[in-house]
Amino acid sequence: MKTKTVSFTATTLPRLTDEQRASLTSLAARPDSEIDYSDIPEITDAQLKTGVRGRFYRPVKMQITARVDADVLEWLKSQGKGYQARLNAILRREMLNALK
Repeated sequence: MKTKTVSFTATTLPRLTDEQRASLTSLAARPDSEIDYSDIPEITDAQLKTGVRGRFYRPVKMQITARVDADVLEWLKSQGKGYQARLNAILRREMLNALK
């Protein structure tokens, strides 16, 4: 039996039914004190210390056109395959240093 994969974007989502809207409205109106956390394990201090932020984060790649000095491009390419990834890594390192 074949399985059909259905995908939606923000613009192609089906409209909510009146029943779904009413359910969401009633949930939003409930105070936080009524939320049942009994089935969620509490996070320990040890877990917080070993946790890694953004571990599964993958930034969206965008195709651009950029003018780079010829000697810079040759230097990147001379290090082997993956010069675009290296260029991105260099730019990301500089961005993170500037944000500190």
